[in-house]
Amino acid sequence: MASRTNLDEVKTLHDIEEKFETVQILNEEGKIVNDSLMPDLTDEQLQEMMRRMVYTRILDQRSISLNRQGRLGFYAPTAGQEASQIASHFALEKEDFILPGYRDVPQLIWHGLPLEQAFLWSRGHVDGMKGIEKLNILPPQIIIGAQYVQTAGVALGIKKRGKKAVAVTYTGDGGSSQGDFYEGINFAGAFKAPAVFIVQNNQFAISTPRSVQTAAKTLAQKAVAAGIPGIVVDGMDPFSVYAAVKRARERALAGEGPSLIETICYRFGPHTMSGDDPTRYRTEDLDNEWAKKDPLVRFRKFLEQKNLWSEEQENETIEQAKEDIKAAIKKADSAPKQKVTDLISVMYEELPQTLKEQYEFYQAKESK
Repeated sequence: MASRTNLDEVKTLHDIEEKFETVQILNEEGKIVNDSLMPDLTDEQLQEMMRRMVYTRILDQRSISLNRQGRLGFYAPTAGQEASQIASHFALEKEDFILPGYRDVPQLIWHGLPLEQAFLWSRGHVDGMKGIEKLNILPPQIIIGAQYVQTAGVALGIKKRGKKAVAVTYTGDGGSSQGDFYEGINFAGAFKAPAVFIVQNNQFAISTPRSVQTAAKTLAQKAVAAGIPGIVVDGMDPFSVYAAVKRARERALAGEGPSLIETICYRFGPHTMSGDDPTRYRTEDLDNEWAKKDPLVRFRKFLEQKNLWSEEQENETIEQAKEDIKAAIKKADSAPKQKVTDLISVMYEELPQTLKEQYEFYQAKESK
């Protein structure tokens, strides 16, 4: 064993932190700045990724409007995070499991969750997550960071069953300050479970800026303590996000264990539509600075330069999204009114005595 000649632990920390540089492939001008990392995607795949990002932006805009009209319940805006969300999902397969946070409903929709069910989930309706066991998804987690522990368990289950799949989860920068975050990555690392942990660093945990959450220079470096690989990528760049998640997935499938990916991004809207006012803790200058990095704008520039995207294609996508949303909210409106017995009946496979008594009590009230 080699011995050190000094006790410069500060230098050790700085040496580690310097290794975590932000990876970027597509810059703000829509130009490729790192050819060696450019993912191998067909023209059709590039167009489909853009279509999904545009569709998701429209879904976000309409969801905000529906929330303000009182037609949706809880909603966390997603504008600005389309590259982080959609490109990461684009690197997955249907057999992979997704364990989302509450802002990650778009990934569930593109993984197969019907749009009307997403709307019902927002309303707190029991049918919102009906049948999800067939889609390899879990309901969006409201408890901050709790999905990280769940992901470690799901990933270990995948490994023990010998399945060729991974468990993927998302949290925000605030979630990386939770105990569940550390427990999840440590457990998965210890058992080399096939998990991909994504931290969407959108700069603010509600109103708390990233700078005061932790002394760590990056969030990705927290992977070092768990003995797993970590990487920082430009989360407004769909190519760097896709490439990082694809590589992490391949590592996991090869039995090399989990990875932690920090995507540097920005949410253009409020934390949620439940009373948050971002103008109280963010400046207009900061918003304008990040608006120049809009993932849709840079990806659109790239595709247009290759004659792979046009105003006509964009308008068709927008109109399709609006039609789908209109039809989905109509279906959600026609869903049976939720009853207390509906909630009780789905809590357990076999109800304990206390809930049986409550079920019978409410059933009698509802039958009158």
